[in-house]
Amino acid sequence: AFETKQGKWRGSVGGIVDAPINKVWTIVSQTKKLPEWMPMVERCTDLAGDEGVPGYIRLVSGFMFPQENGERSWIKERLISMDSSSHSYDYKMEASNVGLDGSVNSLKLIDYGDDSTLVSWSFATDPVEGASEDSIIDYLGFLYKSCINRIDSAIQKV
Repeated sequence: AFETKQGKWRGSVGGIVDAPINKVWTIVSQTKKLPEWMPMVERCTDLAGDEGVPGYIRLVSGFMFPQENGERSWIKERLISMDSSSHSYDYKMEASNVGLDGSVNSLKLIDYGDDSTLVSWSFATDPVEGASEDSIIDYLGFLYKSCINRIDSAIQKV
């Protein structure tokens, strides 16, 4: 689901969650559960469409990306695709105050055996003016890896 434009900055992270794939999918596929496993996300609001259906739009806000003025970050995301059978989805950042408009984030779960799940998160963004590719890729990788690391505790709360 990535665009084929040249010059995209790309990265990916992965991690093992000690839970069966269906339990992990239940947590990561529901917008209302995002604050439970995504650090610094305070709120998710449905804006348009039906959750899980391509075209669905949500507004995510919190302190995911530090702002110079101390304001909360916000990102309006559109669901490009969701496939429950392959435990995967793609979201595109439509608008934000974080400078990553047009970024595509893809999450895929893979049954890793022994009731564990591999969470694979990849992303592609347009170059950010005034930033280095390595610093953006490293920050997004850190952010998404910290999300993966919190899925276990979110599952245990269920």
